[in-house]
Amino acid sequence: MKGEEVETPVTTKEVYQSYLKAGRAAAEALQYGKSLVKPGVKYIDVAEAVEEKIRQLGCELAFPCNISRNEVAAHYTPPAGDETIFTENDIIKLDIGTQYNGYIGDNALTVDLTGKYADLVKASREAVEKVTKLAAVGVTLGEVGKEIAETIESYGYKPVRNLSGHGVAQFHQHASPTVPNYNNGDSFEFVDGMSFASEPFATDGLGLIHEKAPCYIYMLENKRPVRSQMSRDVLKEIDKYRGLPFATRWLAKKFPVSKVNYAVRDLVSNGVLYEYGQLVEKAKGMVSQAEHTMVIFEGKLKVTTRLDE
Repeated sequence: MKGEEVETPVTTKEVYQSYLKAGRAAAEALQYGKSLVKPGVKYIDVAEAVEEKIRQLGCELAFPCNISRNEVAAHYTPPAGDETIFTENDIIKLDIGTQYNGYIGDNALTVDLTGKYADLVKASREAVEKVTKLAAVGVTLGEVGKEIAETIESYGYKPVRNLSGHGVAQFHQHASPTVPNYNNGDSFEFVDGMSFASEPFATDGLGLIHEKAPCYIYMLENKRPVRSQMSRDVLKEIDKYRGLPFATRWLAKKFPVSKVNYAVRDLVSNGVLYEYGQLVEKAKGMVSQAEHTMVIFEGKLKVTTRLDE
């Protein structure tokens, strides 16, 4: 997802503990969501159950629960009234973000309901596990990207080159640096105090994505006056999300869907909102995803979204 180029070094135990709490909640919510993904179940029921679970765990949402099917790599969340159900032909990416005091836990996994893509799922999962062992002070981003690509390619698949991992910072789900999924030659080194997410995507397609409508996830990008009272009412609600991405279905709990749709279109056209198109593999190849959030604190790397740590 799009985000500000912001870095907030983790320099205090209070901030570190906030990352740990957010990460733990994200990991528990992800496993809970995984248990719900079954043929015949509605996307919206899973998304809302996962989001409620995050609140029950004492955290807030960093972004809407992403449920992306097959060639859609990311950025689908069910809109209000969505009747889409899981089927036995689906490879589902579940991507969940939490925040505690604004500090973020971001993690993802893939559920193969087809029973045919075990290696595709393993490719992205093993790639992110390799990163958790490699990333350390002094290691370069390019070295991490190389490890990801080589791991995915060892399974006969391609990394998605124009998707990447990212830094995380307070109320910024996508901060610097960009963590590549291939060796892009970036010599930037991991440093103490860094918080980031590694997010490998593997595919049997071209290894490239493009954006596609419709969009159901948005983010406040530029706060500016708007003429429409309807849009102003909706914008007041959007302000509560603290600049983090939100789902149109969240707004639909407060306003009629017709009002939400009008206001969102108006706010996008006025440059107030950024819209997240669905990210689709260019050759419509199947895509898997895995993700962990990590923090380097006092020289040691901690995987905040791993339940056994």
